[in-house]
Amino acid sequence: MNHEVSPLQFVKYWKRVRSSFWFVPTVMATLAVLLAPLGAAVDKPVTAWLALNLGWTFKGGAEGASAVLGIIAGSMITIAGVVFSMTLVALSLTSSQLGSRLLRTFMRDTSTQVVLGTFIATFLYCLLVLRTIHRVEEVEFVPHLSVSLGVALAVASVGVLIYFIHHVSVSIQANEIAGRIGKELIESIDDLFPEHIGPEGPRIPVGPPDAGFIGAFEREAQPVVADGDGYLQLIDEDALTVLAMEKDLVVRMERKPGSYVVAGCPLVLISPGSQVNDELAKRVQSLFVMGNQRTSDQDIDFGVSQLVEMAVRALSPGLNDPFTAIACVDHLGSALCRLAARDIPSPYRYDHQNQLRLIARADTFRELVDTAFTQIRQYGRSSAAVTIRVLETIGVVAGFTRRPEDRAILLLHAEMIARGAGEGLPEEEDRRVVEERFQTIIKLCSEPKGTRC
Repeated sequence: MNHEVSPLQFVKYWKRVRSSFWFVPTVMATLAVLLAPLGAAVDKPVTAWLALNLGWTFKGGAEGASAVLGIIAGSMITIAGVVFSMTLVALSLTSSQLGSRLLRTFMRDTSTQVVLGTFIATFLYCLLVLRTIHRVEEVEFVPHLSVSLGVALAVASVGVLIYFIHHVSVSIQANEIAGRIGKELIESIDDLFPEHIGPEGPRIPVGPPDAGFIGAFEREAQPVVADGDGYLQLIDEDALTVLAMEKDLVVRMERKPGSYVVAGCPLVLISPGSQVNDELAKRVQSLFVMGNQRTSDQDIDFGVSQLVEMAVRALSPGLNDPFTAIACVDHLGSALCRLAARDIPSPYRYDHQNQLRLIARADTFRELVDTAFTQIRQYGRSSAAVTIRVLETIGVVAGFTRRPEDRAILLLHAEMIARGAGEGLPEEEDRRVVEERFQTIIKLCSEPKGTRC
């Protein structure tokens, strides 16, 4: 029996293709292959018009055209190799100093893909146009328009090369990488925790069901297990809710995006359990997309972890780069400020008849704060600059919080940082500055509402 494939499966493959080095260059090369014969087909009338109206076109013979195109083609394929080598050097540098998980950010860079595609497309275009030039006895055909276009592409490629050298020089800077990851993290927060749900407001009750319902659910529910191993990348919650409505079920998610799932582990619990069969299990499994690595599409914790990894590596004795760690802390603070000001969606999803259909699992503010500050606190306790900046960032985030439990977790981390600084910082003046920042946080967290900076 055929089962529906979730649209998220196509999203997964599209993102994988879109972030590869071969997709954009292949598309551009295909366009070049199509452009070459098209230019030759319309060459005579267009060349005559250009010569008459603009006076601009290639006027050489077959030998000159062949020489020009041969030089351009040879130069383009050589430069393409240089660009590829520069890209590999940038990837190697990023992997060794900032972490291999950040390579995905470089591979998704459209600029690098377009640069590679430009040189490869120009090479193929000149090579194919070169085939159309012929001279048999007194009959000579020179595609003047196509040769002129090849020269124009070569000139544009020089500009692209200059841009690429600048782009690589900027993109390998630690602050630039941290800023790019921070921007992706904020975009994920905006997608998963929007400021406005819609003109009608949320239709989902915030409160949980009563304890009796939860107890009955635990007794009657049956699991649907994973059919493979991997990181949970995407979950189609809307389709899962529709399926629950169609079959009159209550579904509780046991895993959230970013979790590593082993085959045979429960993905969801379904009540009533008597409805669980092979067909239903296949439909549910198709709504969970897994892969070999985490992604930031529905996993905010992944973006936070990337910034934390950069900071922790920068604090290692081998690098000893507190400035990069401070930049990562700044971007973490920006993301947490936005999250603190947003309403956390209820995990309980109801249908239009106010029937509970889905119990979701999502990241909470406490979990993200733990991820953001725990390892940086542990590895940065001997760095006064990093410790002070983390406390300052916590103070800024506290100014955006609206929930008492959010201020409580910020205060808890501030207390642990202050205690660690008392043990890890040898200078009395550094400890005094840390204590001042800590007292400021206590004051901010004791107010009914924080005051934004």
